[in-house]
Amino acid sequence: MEPTEAERLHHLLMDLIRAGGLLQPDQTVPGIGVTMSQAFALHELDAGDPLSQQELADRLRLEKSSVSRMAAEMERKGLLVRERVAHDQRQYRLRLTELGHTVHAGMASAFHEQFEAWAASMTDAERAALLTGLPALVRAIRQHGA
Repeated sequence: MEPTEAERLHHLLMDLIRAGGLLQPDQTVPGIGVTMSQAFALHELDAGDPLSQQELADRLRLEKSSVSRMAAEMERKGLLVRERVAHDQRQYRLRLTELGHTVHAGMASAFHEQFEAWAASMTDAERAALLTGLPALVRAIRQHGA
């Protein structure tokens, strides 16, 4: 029996996760020395003003306690500083250090090169289909919860 579209999508997404090396979220990004979670945190923190641990947790869709442990580890690595909020000493604002900005820039460049190589190996029609289909999939996932 022919697999349904939902079954095909399921298998393709599982293959994507395996091919992208995302099964072990704590594995380090090759050549960078940060975990995948830390890589996403670097990206979020390099996009603007410092964030609270809760704001970062919301953006990454992680528990605040997980972000707290991750921030402490990133601080030990010299990638960010945790600064107490003046009006609420229980809260921290997270700000990248110069090293954090540098690591993020190198990581972003490496990922960009990888994405360029992947895109170059696809046809125009395949790239166009992904650019239409992936946003629709993200929207559907967000509507129905992950």
